[in-house]
Amino acid sequence: MSQFELLRRQMIDVQLSARGLHDQTVLNAVSAVPREEFVPTELVEFAYSDSPLPIAASQTISQPYIVALMTAALELQAADRVLEVGTGSGYAAAILAEIAADVYTVERHKILVDSARNKLDDLGYKNIHVLYGDGTLGWPEHAPFDAIVVAAGGPEVPDTLKQQLAIGGRLVIPVGTSLQTQKLLRVRRISEQEYAEEDLGSVRFVPLIGAAGWEYETATAVAPEKSGASLSELIFESSEHFASIDHVNLDNLLARIGDSRLVLLGEASHGTAEFYEMRARITRELIEKKGFTAIAVEADWPDAAHLDHYVHGTAPDLMHLSTPFSRFPTWMWANTSVLEFIDWLRAHNEKIHASENKVGFYGLDLYSLSTSIEAVLSYLDTVDPETAEVARVRYGCLTPWASDPTLYAHVTMTKQYQACEAEVLANLKQLLENRLDYSMADGERFFDAEQNARLVSNAERYYRTMYYAENNSWNQRDKHMFETLQSVLKFRGPQSKAVIWEHNSHVGDARATEMSARGEFNVGQLVRQAYGDAAYIIGFGTDHGTVAAASEWGGPMEIKQVQASHIDSYERICHDVKTDNFLLPLRYPVQEITRQKLLQERLERAIGVIYRPETELQSHYFYASLPRQFDEYIWFDETRAVEPLVRKATEGAAETFPFGV
Repeated sequence: MSQFELLRRQMIDVQLSARGLHDQTVLNAVSAVPREEFVPTELVEFAYSDSPLPIAASQTISQPYIVALMTAALELQAADRVLEVGTGSGYAAAILAEIAADVYTVERHKILVDSARNKLDDLGYKNIHVLYGDGTLGWPEHAPFDAIVVAAGGPEVPDTLKQQLAIGGRLVIPVGTSLQTQKLLRVRRISEQEYAEEDLGSVRFVPLIGAAGWEYETATAVAPEKSGASLSELIFESSEHFASIDHVNLDNLLARIGDSRLVLLGEASHGTAEFYEMRARITRELIEKKGFTAIAVEADWPDAAHLDHYVHGTAPDLMHLSTPFSRFPTWMWANTSVLEFIDWLRAHNEKIHASENKVGFYGLDLYSLSTSIEAVLSYLDTVDPETAEVARVRYGCLTPWASDPTLYAHVTMTKQYQACEAEVLANLKQLLENRLDYSMADGERFFDAEQNARLVSNAERYYRTMYYAENNSWNQRDKHMFETLQSVLKFRGPQSKAVIWEHNSHVGDARATEMSARGEFNVGQLVRQAYGDAAYIIGFGTDHGTVAAASEWGGPMEIKQVQASHIDSYERICHDVKTDNFLLPLRYPVQEITRQKLLQERLERAIGVIYRPETELQSHYFYASLPRQFDEYIWFDETRAVEPLVRKATEGAAETFPFGV
């Protein structure tokens, strides 16, 4: 089975079946069509991504789920004759042709007509007929049709298409008075004059241009709000401007945070100095003015534990050694911005006599499989040598893969290797059963061992699910981070307050982004569901500058130029604001109209440890509703890359593998 066949199977399982699309005829048709043949050569690696992709003539090949959903809505039979309006790449026509007897497809762009016709001929489709013309007028010479599908959004259902529908036929079309969003309608012809309509949900399509659709001038005009001009002026009036991180006054922000127990601080990349430095500045004030006692970050538990020992004064500075944060991407935490903050934190803790009041530094992530196994065994060797020997045997099934657990994911997929779930769970269970005896000797050391044992258990499940259910592995990771956060809060006591440092993709509420449609949740969503208004989420953004990132997994760190933001993005709107840096309150807006105008979903950029400017739109943008995602947004128009500490990366799974954020 080829790589693309595996990706196609995964797409069907994760993007289609998992969302409730179970029409086996449609799933079989999607399985039979090689989507990689219909996307531009430079985007082949994204052929099975859960998103639309650009093609020639400023058009798109639709998201696989939308193509399958619309095909299922047509309720096709083997003898049906289908009209498609908007051939595009030809991908949807190929899927229709796998089910129906004949497909008639009309496209208004000559370049797309020629490329689709050639591609479909090359793939051997004899029952697809392609016409260059105005699709809103249909193809009357071949009417009536049993089904009609329109792959562009019109202001209304064209009468010309309704008239070409057979009695009992189905017409599926996006309709809306806005050029940005539409409702997907299914129109069923009951009789010569009677039609029934069903609303199938919200969608976003390119405009349907033609005699019975939008006029070309209307569809291509850029309204003032879309260009960002009027909205940018509102943001200027509704935001707090500042010249530099050192001189920003955060009193109003602290007032908005109020008595929140959790403050989540995001970042739009893993390699931007301003994001780290502003998070450090806010965290210092939360510690000094609001009594926050825990910092939980998107890092592995054992690595963060080194820094926790340092800030508590129980260990020397280890940031310059090779032990913590020595695995790709080393610059994510081993950088001068973090080091400066850690030194401040140690100095702060030195002034506090009671150890329970000192600020702790904790890692939430689950990639340190090997290190965590070693930590559990080392602890048990000290407190219970007999149990340590039993634990070694149980962890033995993971030992061959501990240094590179992605290999474990491969072998468990083959069914030729027994998964280690029972063994690692047994170790965690036994550790918890002995909680009272162990913790009486040294509660903090037991807590550290307990979290490492929990990490091993969750990491085993994470890697085991990685390759056959990508959204499940994402959810497994964020669920682990949320549960670890809850464990930290419980350990620190009922009055504890925590600051969380993670990427925007983890702290911004997933329900406000396209992640939700993929069945994914994140830390921000789980925190809001559990803590409500006692959590305050702050996102970060930038337009241009430099960033520390790699070009591929495990690759060397590079200083890359961040491209100017996409014209349809939140970032472009913020760039058009006539000030470089600002804080924008969203939960408590200065002007409600600003928040209301920002609610419309737009593109948002996310740069992780990998940055690919050449495919930025496909690799790094997603749709979101900013005011639903965050309670506040902090903007830096131009930013610079973090300065890494000099160190050599060790072997093993990447810190954020496979998601990059």
